[in-house]
Amino acid sequence: MPTKKIIGKGKKRHTKKTDITQKKIKNLKREIKHLKQELKEKNDKLLRSYADLQNYQKRIEKELQHKEDETKKKYLSELIELNEVLKRAYGDKDPKGGLKLILNNLENFFEKEQIKYIDCMGKTFDHNMHHAVTTIEKNDCEDGTIVEEIKKGYLVDNKLLRPSQVVVVKKKEK
Repeated sequence: MPTKKIIGKGKKRHTKKTDITQKKIKNLKREIKHLKQELKEKNDKLLRSYADLQNYQKRIEKELQHKEDETKKKYLSELIELNEVLKRAYGDKDPKGGLKLILNNLENFFEKEQIKYIDCMGKTFDHNMHHAVTTIEKNDCEDGTIVEEIKKGYLVDNKLLRPSQVVVVKKKEK
């Protein structure tokens, strides 16, 4: 008889272990289901974010192309205007009046676009604004002074567009 009690207790223990294992399995299945749902939601969110990013990129590209087209259109219309004035000046018996008109148009265009001439004659050489084409030796000027402007330099919105090409003084060595 003592054997029966041990077997009976073993079955109860086995049943308790089975119940605990079943509960753990049930909890794990529930957790897996929850994690799968969470993964599905996060994946969906990721795909939507990616689609939003692609749409944003397309919109920016379209806006940039539009701005580029508008800028091109603006400058081409200015060139057309200049071309017409040049043709009138070419056909004129006295081209000086036409050339003056062309220069005035160009000066107005530069002013409108905030293009400014870099005044450099007699100033000290600045490598940020000037390009030294050559140097000459002189004693009557300070070292590094600009004495000749070969090509004018320009700023646009106070940023360098083209440096002045200049001749700079270097003191004679004794």
